[in-house]
Amino acid sequence: MITLKSEREIKKIKEAGHIVYLALMAAGEACVPGATTKDVDKAAEDLIVAHGFNPSCKGYAEGDEIPFPACCCVSVNDEVIHGIPSDRKLVEGDVVKVDIVADKDGYFADAARTFIVGKATDPDAERLVEVTKQSFFEGLKYAKVGNRISDISHAIQEYVEKNGYSVLREFQGHGVGIAMHEDPGIPNFGKPGKGPRLEEGMVLAIEPMVCQGRKEIMESDDGWSIITEDGSLGCHYENTIAITKNGPIILTND
Repeated sequence: MITLKSEREIKKIKEAGHIVYLALMAAGEACVPGATTKDVDKAAEDLIVAHGFNPSCKGYAEGDEIPFPACCCVSVNDEVIHGIPSDRKLVEGDVVKVDIVADKDGYFADAARTFIVGKATDPDAERLVEVTKQSFFEGLKYAKVGNRISDISHAIQEYVEKNGYSVLREFQGHGVGIAMHEDPGIPNFGKPGKGPRLEEGMVLAIEPMVCQGRKEIMESDDGWSIITEDGSLGCHYENTIAITKNGPIILTND
């Protein structure tokens, strides 16, 4: 069931979104050569907790999943999403995806960014990061009252594939706000004009997940990390947005 949020609720979600944004910036600053992915996670968690919010991903699980052990997903290079922070040391040119959810008083916000450690060593990495980010904004153009979910999906897919990359099919964006994951699902591919119609008060996490090479993926032995099957780079960009009568509002920014 899709829940529509009031102006008061959207304000509370935006408060969580601001903390998520700050945590992402702290995580990005921690993405330096020699730092571990645990260091990146700690930088984000310290900021979230210092502001009185909860790191929502810590201990999160659905069904029989292994509870996620950290504050944020930190995925490196061919890991597209859901990477578990570890003692792995970052090196120059690593492509690091950081995905963070924070909540307070029952209101959640969710966002992700991709950072390059130092200078890119893969000549295509910077372009991949920029295309993934821009594909979010291409989808955002269709996040308007009266359009349908797949109008967003189609715009993302079209832009990504036009630029020579591929989108994950097995994972998607989602509703968010009073839970980490809500209806509706928001795929990053598909024909336009399908799915629920967008209404004022919907709050959505739109998150292009893009592969440099083929779209096929596999799950790692840790039960969480999603890796490109061909070993190519993965990229991730996400914001929580609200659908309003005047157009979409990004809730996970400064």
